[in-house]
Amino acid sequence: MPKVLRDDDIVRVESNVYSVSGSNTNWVIVKDGDSCILVDTGYPGDRDAVLASLEMVGLNPRAVAAVLVTHAHNDHIGAAEHLRVVYGVPVLMHQAEVPHARRDFLDQVSVGQVLSQAWRPGVLPWAVHALRAGGTAHVPVSKPQAFPAPGALDLPGGPTPVHTPGHTNGHCAYHLPDSGILITGDALVTAHPTSRISGPQLLPAMFHTDRSRTLESLALIEGVDADVLLPGHGPAHHGPAKEAALTARERAAAHT
Repeated sequence: MPKVLRDDDIVRVESNVYSVSGSNTNWVIVKDGDSCILVDTGYPGDRDAVLASLEMVGLNPRAVAAVLVTHAHNDHIGAAEHLRVVYGVPVLMHQAEVPHARRDFLDQVSVGQVLSQAWRPGVLPWAVHALRAGGTAHVPVSKPQAFPAPGALDLPGGPTPVHTPGHTNGHCAYHLPDSGILITGDALVTAHPTSRISGPQLLPAMFHTDRSRTLESLALIEGVDADVLLPGHGPAHHGPAKEAALTARERAAAHT
């Protein structure tokens, strides 16, 4: 089910940073003049919306210097291969996520796991929506690339990967130090259709490869000097990363 993008789906977080709401998932555009990076690319059904979002901020797909992947779940790499094949955009990620993006294996919540939680509020409507958006489609990235070196990447925004394993083994957040922004992916979110709370939190346990490591990675988020968090799900959070991570940890403990 293709996502039709509305004007209010794009939020200008900072002069050159835009958070875009797709089909229950977000991606981020970081501009630098006529160039940009994309962090994540939504569901397969979001492909046209990804392209439209670039146009709406005055860019075209050939302006994308790279796609940075937080993790290779279908709702985050839906348009990555299209951008790579059609426009020659490199798709970069942590080394541990490369085989996952190639689909050497699929480390993602299964239909069976979802059905076992169908009694929980919001799970069935979310599952139907995810299926329509391409949640179970086969969308490998044929030639994913690991980061070329440790530290900040020589790309628009100067993003610094922060390895935050747990949701997947190679999950990465991205720090934009000049903007005071941390793109958290699914290491920390602020809302989800299967959650009854809003604000900093972890996704429900069924979505994580290793929930204990996800909890441990909150300590890494705490240590980032950022005052705006852009999650993979839910609206932007304004406030120190340390406080957001502490809130997520407290909520996770309350729902153990």
